[in-house]
Amino acid sequence: MSEMHTVFDDPSTHPQRIAREGVDEAHLSLRPRSFDQYPGQERVVDNLKIYTQAAKMRGRMLDHCLFHGPPGLGKTTLAGIIAAVMDYELVTTSGPNIERPRDLMGILVGLEANTLLFIDEIHRLPAPVEEVLYSAMEDRSLDLVVGDGHSARTVKFDLKSFTLVGATTRAGSLSLPLRERFGIVEHLEYYSEDSLAIIIQRSANILGTDIEPLGALTLAQRSRGTPRVANVLLRRVMDFALVAGQKNIDAKIVASALLRLGVDDAGLSPKDRLFLAIMRDRHDGGPVGLEAVAAAMGEERQTLEDVYEPYLVHKGFIIRTLRGRQLSAMAHEHLKKFGDLGT
Repeated sequence: MSEMHTVFDDPSTHPQRIAREGVDEAHLSLRPRSFDQYPGQERVVDNLKIYTQAAKMRGRMLDHCLFHGPPGLGKTTLAGIIAAVMDYELVTTSGPNIERPRDLMGILVGLEANTLLFIDEIHRLPAPVEEVLYSAMEDRSLDLVVGDGHSARTVKFDLKSFTLVGATTRAGSLSLPLRERFGIVEHLEYYSEDSLAIIIQRSANILGTDIEPLGALTLAQRSRGTPRVANVLLRRVMDFALVAGQKNIDAKIVASALLRLGVDDAGLSPKDRLFLAIMRDRHDGGPVGLEAVAAAMGEERQTLEDVYEPYLVHKGFIIRTLRGRQLSAMAHEHLKKFGDLGT
């Protein structure tokens, strides 16, 4: 059976309590625990508030949910919040961990009633495993084959009530039959700078540090519209501030730290700029296929497609065409200004 983790919303694990007990900051959870602690994605959150309230009023399980969008935007966090709001047990796994149909069957059979099963990277489920989900999602049952040869027979096994929440960065990779079995499908967008600044202020408070509003906004502007990136950069800025003997984090220490990290004004890292520079210098700005860029960078195509390219497209630096990827005029100007930063 694939590895599973069962998580309960135990008040003793709340970040605020952990901080008072002196646990190392690296192990503090910065994940919001309720919809009210989840700034940004207002449309998605407002919809989920309605869906969860309606399910509770009906006394029925919440419909299966699919969250898709770039990595680091809070898909896993939303699953945890839904489990807490609905008072479900939360069981988490990921697509790559479920290699065979029997792996998934073992997970499904082992679920208790009123459980939220979260599958991250659900697009990476093998096709035979996907097929197991069809009857499980629609009828909450499994067709098990008992016996061998001529004595083999199919036995219907009823599952306990559960809600499946799937998360993916590549919704287009899901088969149509699987996508159609999700009653709730929501796309997560990149966060606004104001929403990220609120997240950074909250994270700084949990980590026991003070960050000035302008410092939080400066950090938000360079966090790629992504809370996960914002929290990682906040920890690194805290390191620079601590060594510099600065108690409060202001815009100046943020700018200085990010300069040392090679993060430019648009939030691009050295790897992002290398992506753009290879397109400019080796392929005359494109069009060029991702395989060629990936080979030059020493990265997998999927890494470029899932990690780097979405934000570069979002910012208008890369244009997708039928013939391949092409640099925009904005990208050329950006490389002139920041091409040597962090290299």
